[in-house]
Amino acid sequence: MESTARTLLPPSLLLLVQRLGIAAVFFMSGRTKVDGILTINDSAFELFRTDYALPFVDPVTAAYAATYSEHLFPILLVLGLFTRISAAALLVMTSVIEIFVYPDAWPTHLSWAGLLLPLIALGGGRLALDRMLRIP
Repeated sequence: MESTARTLLPPSLLLLVQRLGIAAVFFMSGRTKVDGILTINDSAFELFRTDYALPFVDPVTAAYAATYSEHLFPILLVLGLFTRISAAALLVMTSVIEIFVYPDAWPTHLSWAGLLLPLIALGGGRLALDRMLRIP
């Protein structure tokens, strides 16, 4: 039975779906914070001053770091380039959101972690640029 399951759903396909799924979540969130290609909008800066305020980073720096991360790391995940690093960066972001911003949203954040952790552990799979470029 296990052989049939691996044939129908090879690990590389599962990892690809994980990469695309979690990339979409973060990328779409990043798009809500910008106008045009990458101009952070006033409402995003306001969110980081109020709802997303962190105790250890000033709001302007946090807005830039989060918004650019929500664009860069998902693109890298879609490509399967630096998969482990990108997934780890998004897991750190998820942890910060869970601890400091939305602690009651743990079911959502746990589902994100469930997609990110296998990517950190296993990499992007055969359908990733990491594999072609021999990046661990």
